[in-house]
Parts: sequence; C-alpha cells; structure tokens
Amino acid sequence: MAKPTGFMEYQRELPADRTPQERLEDWQEFHLHSDESKLQVQAARCMNCGIPFCHTGSLISGMASGCPINNLIPEWNDLVYRGLWRQALERLLKTNNFPEFTGRVCPAPCEGSCTLGIVDPAVTIKSIEQTIIEKGFEEGWIVPTPPVKRTGKKVAIVGSGPAGLACADQLNKAGHWVTVFERADNIGGLLEYGIPNMKLDKKVVKRRVDLMSAEGVKFVTNVEVGKKYPTEKLLREFDATVLCCGATKPRDLPIEGRDLKGIHFAVEFLHGNTKHLLDQEHGDTQTYDSFSFPFISAEGRDVIVIGGGDTGTDCVGTSMRHGCKSLMQLEILNRPPETRQPDNPWPEWPKVYSLDYGQEEYKAVYGQDPRKYLVTAKRFIGDEDGNVKEIETVQVEWVKAENNGRFAPCEIPDTEQTHPAQLVLLAMGFLGPEDTLLESLGVARDERSNVKADYGKFATSLPGVFAAGDIRRGQSLVVWAINEGRGAARECDRYLMGETILP
Repeated sequence: MAKPTGFMEYQRELPADRTPQERLEDWQEFHLHSDESKLQVQAARCMNCGIPFCHTGSLISGMASGCPINNLIPEWNDLVYRGLWRQALERLLKTNNFPEFTGRVCPAPCEGSCTLGIVDPAVTIKSIEQTIIEKGFEEGWIVPTPPVKRTGKKVAIVGSGPAGLACADQLNKAGHWVTVFERADNIGGLLEYGIPNMKLDKKVVKRRVDLMSAEGVKFVTNVEVGKKYPTEKLLREFDATVLCCGATKPRDLPIEGRDLKGIHFAVEFLHGNTKHLLDQEHGDTQTYDSFSFPFISAEGRDVIVIGGGDTGTDCVGTSMRHGCKSLMQLEILNRPPETRQPDNPWPEWPKVYSLDYGQEEYKAVYGQDPRKYLVTAKRFIGDEDGNVKEIETVQVEWVKAENNGRFAPCEIPDTEQTHPAQLVLLAMGFLGPEDTLLESLGVARDERSNVKADYGKFATSLPGVFAAGDIRRGQSLVVWAINEGRGAARECDRYLMGETILP
C-alpha cells in the first residue's frame, strides 16, 4: 500500500494548529488544514505492514486498540497517496458515517496501534481522514442520497448523539422511516453540547444533520420521551425503537461543602456555554429548561477543575477563553510517563504524558501544565453568603489493598493545602444513564445501571426495543458510539425484515 519505502523516507508531520495566543481570543476551531500534497506524503508512510492493527477495533487491557469501526485505513491511505481522493472517500464512507466528527474529536486509537509506531511516530491517520471527508464536501461529492425504496416500517430513535445519528443514518439507508427524538433544542447530543465549539464547530454538526434531513430522516427536538412523549405512545406508533440516550448521569463528589453555590458539573458548564454561543450567533432569546443550562462564566474567577480526562480539558479551554483569574486542574492519578512502559506494549493504547489543547493553552500563558497529579479535593469552604471561596486539597498515594489486591488512593498526612476557588467544575466522568425513560419502559438493566443488551445483538428485554452507545456500554468514545449505532441498526433491520443488508 502507498509507497513501499515511504515510512523510511518521510517523517511524521501534523497540520499546524493556530497559536494558543490567537485561538484564546475566539471560539473557532484551532486545527488548521494541511495542503493535499503534504497529506499525500504522509499517506506514503503507510508501510504495507501486512498486519494492519490500525483497523482491528479490539479491546486490550480495557482500552481500544485500532479503529472500533474498522476503517479501511491502509486502503484509503494508498488511494490518497495516488491522488484518488474520491475513491478514498468511498472507502472511508463504507465504515464511517461521520468522518468529519471522528477526524476532529476521536483520540485516534488507530494511530496508537499503527505498526510503524513500534519504532517511529505513527502515520497521521486522523488528519488524513478529516481531509478526505472535507474534500468530499468541498468538491460536491457528498449530496443527499435518499433510499430508492421505502419499506413502510417506522423506527424511533431516542437520543441524537453519535450512536443515535449513526443508527438513524443506517436505518434510513435500509429504507425505513426514521424519527429521531432529542430532548434538547438542537440535534447532536454530546456532539452539540458536550464538546466545545473550538474542538468541533457546530456548523459541522448542522451540515450533517441537514444532509440526513434531506435524505428523509425526521428530527424532533425539545421532546423528552418518557415525560413529554409517553413511552406507551412510542411503542404503539413505531414498529421498533432504539435507545441511544447516552450515559448522562455525572459522577458527584460528596465531600464537605458540596452544597455551596459555584460548584457545578462540567456538563452544566459546557452545555450552557455552547448554548450561549449559539444564542448569540442566532440572536435567540435564551430560555432554559431542565436540559438547557444557564451560562456560567469563569471570567475573573479562580477556577478549579476536578478530573483529568477530555471533559476536564474542555473545561480548561473554555475557562481560559472566558478570561479566568487563575486555574488549577486536579488529577488523582499519577503523571503518565514520557514513553511507553514495559507493561504498556504496542498495540495497546499508549498511556504516555501529553498536553491536550487546553493544557497547551494554559502553558502558553502561564508557563506550566495546570494539572496537579496525585491530588484530590478534601472539602469546599464557603463564604457568609453560601458561595464557594476556597478548596482544601490533599496529596494521595495509591496503595494495594490486602483483601482484594486492588489499588486505592490513600491520603498522605500533613499534605493539605488551601486554594482560592470561586468556580469548581466536576469533570469526573459519568455513572450511567438517567432513570426516567428506562423506568418508564421497564427494560432490564445490568449491575452498572446500563441497559442490559448483548453486544452484537443490542436487543433489550423488551421486544422491538434496542439499545446502543453509552446507554448500553457506559461512558466511552464517539467512535465506539458510531460502532454501536451501526450494529443496532443492523439488528433492528433484521428484526423488522427477517434479514438484513446492513453491515
């Protein structure tokens, strides 16, 4: 594939990003695009390895290794190298409904398992993928293609995140009439309100939603199934239902002072910020219900972000753009090593130290990483008006328990510190799906409170009702949500028609 000696001749080169100083002034995407000639050189580094782990999509040590949607990466790398961009687009769309999303927000487990990465930096798979799809839109190759024939079957999809959209896209291709219900005011789920605009421009989401609408998918917003729309009506009016509501119950931190004002879940902060931006852009009047959070500003405040994942990074980047007074990010885990360790071999996801965009921006302004490792919050301290004003932290060490052999964090005595904090953002992940809809339907749930449905079958305990994405597997990657949405569509189509043509 590609150029046989390319991996020896060319070095890995990523497209440039806008400088932190520039991008902190606005909410535009920070990645710049590389020109096609440079991308062709990068595609030439794909080494015809014969064992392309990049598209295996397996789980090793609990983490994704290779592409969970089995993108045909070596094939479209070869086509890009030869300048056959339209054919590359066709290969890409065989497995991925939304390369414009994964090319922006996926952490690229494909690159983590690239064979070249054993000895040299991996192929720039993610940037090549994004360029292929964007060229497809620019050249007008991507146009609405509604199904030639309709089956007459009606399918409801509850939730419009990546799993719901992928499922809707596939079922529509199969000829079913698909209706997607979304309780927020815009379609996209976490793509719309969970990921900040500088990471995924909402115009990109709308472009895809408009395309799907033109192909016949019906989108219904501001409707929460189980409340405004009774589940009895859902089951009566549709031939099948797919639950794609996500795992939206945030993990709390029940320590002293948690009830103080100024302590928010990250999802409230990020959702409210994106809605505020969209309202400003469209000139809308801001109205809020239980699924739209008021705008929370970090301007002039001492901000503490608790949690070290992608959501924590998004809180850092958003707070920096607001103009916060100071910022600290608490990470209970140890600082990752600079290089792979013996217990983290290829093709596992490389657990190594890196600066994501938010930390990079903070370092550009303040000269250091905002993350404090092996530190946790011990209590929140408030003022006379019930507002948080300080946070007390303590250092921890991970100690192996004698009874079960598991490691757990233990406080180190006399390491308490107090820091100013007028805004605390809890970004510690999610515990599972919310209860209202699932209790109304009465579907079985597993020990983690997720919908019980076997992977590969996606059928719940209720006939004709399927589940996909985080609501079934727990909090995970966008690319796994797309994988599950496609799989649930296949099994739903089989249920409706007795057989299926979907992959």
